[in-house]
Amino acid sequence: MASNQNQEPMDRDALPGEENYEHLLEDYSHLAPPAHGEILQGTVLSITGKDVIVDIGYKSEGMVPLEEFAGPDGEVHIKPGDAIEVMIDHGERPEGYLPLSYQKAFRVRVWDHLEEAFQQELTISGHVVERTKGGLSVDVGVLAFLPGSQIDPRAVHNLDVFIGQDIPVKIIKLNRRRGNVVVSRKAAIEKDLEARKRQTLEQLQEGAVVTGVVKNLTDYGAFIDLGGVDGLLHITDMSHARVTHPSQVLAAGETVTVQVLKFDREKERVSLGMKQLQPDPWESVHERYPLHSRVIGKVVNITDYGAFVELEPGVEGLIHISEMTWSRRMKHPSKVVRKGDDVECVVLDVHPRERRISLGLKQLEPDPWTTLENRYAVGSVVEGRVRNMTDFGAFVEIEEGVDGLVHVSDMSWTRRVKHPSEMLRKGQVVQAVILAIDSRNRRLSLGIKQLQPDAWEVYFQNHQVGDIVCGRVCRVAAFGAFVELAEGVEGLCHNSEIPGYVPRKMEEPPIHVGEEYEFKIIKMSEAEKRIGLSLRALADDEERTRLEDYQRQAAAATTTIEEVISLKDRGKEGTPDS
Repeated sequence: MASNQNQEPMDRDALPGEENYEHLLEDYSHLAPPAHGEILQGTVLSITGKDVIVDIGYKSEGMVPLEEFAGPDGEVHIKPGDAIEVMIDHGERPEGYLPLSYQKAFRVRVWDHLEEAFQQELTISGHVVERTKGGLSVDVGVLAFLPGSQIDPRAVHNLDVFIGQDIPVKIIKLNRRRGNVVVSRKAAIEKDLEARKRQTLEQLQEGAVVTGVVKNLTDYGAFIDLGGVDGLLHITDMSHARVTHPSQVLAAGETVTVQVLKFDREKERVSLGMKQLQPDPWESVHERYPLHSRVIGKVVNITDYGAFVELEPGVEGLIHISEMTWSRRMKHPSKVVRKGDDVECVVLDVHPRERRISLGLKQLEPDPWTTLENRYAVGSVVEGRVRNMTDFGAFVEIEEGVDGLVHVSDMSWTRRVKHPSEMLRKGQVVQAVILAIDSRNRRLSLGIKQLQPDAWEVYFQNHQVGDIVCGRVCRVAAFGAFVELAEGVEGLCHNSEIPGYVPRKMEEPPIHVGEEYEFKIIKMSEAEKRIGLSLRALADDEERTRLEDYQRQAAAATTTIEEVISLKDRGKEGTPDS
C-alpha cells in the first residue's frame, strides 16, 4: 500500500490522446504493409540462385523471382544496387520476405504510359513483331494491333517489309480492362509526310536524277519513296538486261538512284528509270556482233516460234525455229535447246533501231541441199521415213534436212490414189526412186510406183489389135462395161460392141459384174492407156468362122458328089453290052 502511496499521480497530459496516436502512426507508417496495386520503389540488395532480394523501405525485405528479369535472349541483366519498380504479389509468401513482382509493376507502368499517350495524342515508338490477319502486330510495351489501312497514307501492297522495324505510332483505341490497343502509323507520320511531300514535289522535274528508298516490290516493278511521294520504277526500266522479277535487282528498304522519266504534277504520278543512267548497249552492237560472226550466248527464254539468247546484259538475239535445223520437221524449239543452255550461233542480221538480232544454229553445219546433186542421181533408189502427209502427197525424209515429195500420182501404176494414207502411214520406212532434183528451190521429187514396171507398158508390149483376150467385168457404166484384163489394166467394151443390147429398151447391157468373158481387142492407145474391147466383133468372127466352115464343108460335099457321079459314069462305060 505504501508503495502505492509513494507513487506520484500520473499527469493526464502524458497519456496518449487522439493527436498523440496520429503522431505515432505517422512515425511507424513505413512499417505498415503497402496498399494493393501500389507501385513501390526498390533497390536490389542481392541475387540468389533463383531470386532477387529487394529493399522497399519496409521492416521486411522483398523477394522477386529471378526469371522475371530475363530478357528475350534469356540473359538476366540486373545487379545489386539497381533501382527497380515492383508490386506486392499475392503468390506464396517466402519465409521472412514480402512476395514482389517486377513484371506486374512494369505492366501497370506501361498501361499508365499508354493511357497518358492516348489522352494527350502523343507519338510513341513500336516494334513490328509479325503480320496478322488484316494488319500487323506491334510491341508498344504490350502487343497492339496496327490495321493495314493505318500503316501508311498510301496503299501498302507488301506488309512484310515492316516486320522487325521500329516505327512511330499513335494510339487510336485503348481498353485497359480488356487489354486491347489499336495504333496507327499513318496518324503518326501524316504531318511530317505532308511537309516532305510538298518539298519533294517542288524539286521534282522530268530528267532529274533523285535518290529514294525501295518501299515495296510487285511483279511488275517497285515503288520508290522519294520523300513523301512514291514513284513507280517499272520492271522494264530497271536494267538493260532481262529482268523476270524486281527482286533480282532490288530489295525492300534499299536506297537507289533513279531518273525521273515522267511526272504528272496534278495526279502526283512519277515514272522512274534506272537503266537510263547506264549507257545503252545497242548503240554499238554492230561493232561487237558483225554479220556472219559466231557468238556464244545463254538461252533465256523459249517460245513456240524460237529461242531468245542473251549475248550480254541487255542484248538478246532470236534464233527462229526455222533457223535451228536444216530439217523442216522441227515441231518446237525445246527439241533443240533448253533454257539455261550456252549455245554457239551465227549472226544473221542486226537491227539496232528495232533492238533485234537474228541468230542461226543450222548455219554452223553445211546446207545438205548444196551438195545434193553430187550425192544423188535421178533414177537412183533411196530409202527414207514418211514424215508428213498432205492431200496431194507424202513427204519422205531421205536424210537430215532433206525431204522429198511422193505425189499421189506416183504412188501406184494401177490404183487411182486419192490420199496418200491409202498407200502409206506416217513413220513408215519406204523406198522410192528419185524423179527430179531442184537444189535451188529445195525440191526433190520421188516416186514409189517407179520401183515396179508399168503394167500398161508391159501389156501393150505383149498384145495388139485383133487379139482375143479373157477379162472379168469389174464395173458397169451407162455407156459400157469396164473389163479387168490384167492387174491394173482395164479395157472398155462399149454398149455398141455388146450383142443383144438395145438402147432405150435395156437399162443395163446383158453382161454381169464379176463374170468372165472373151473379148476381141479392137482399139489400143498406149499414150492414153486405153484399150477398146468388143463382144460383137468376137461374135461376128465366130459367125464368119462358122460360115466359112459351112462353106468349106459344102464345097467338100459337092466335090464328093461329083466324084461319085464321075465314078458311076466311068462304070457305065466299062460295062459290056447285054
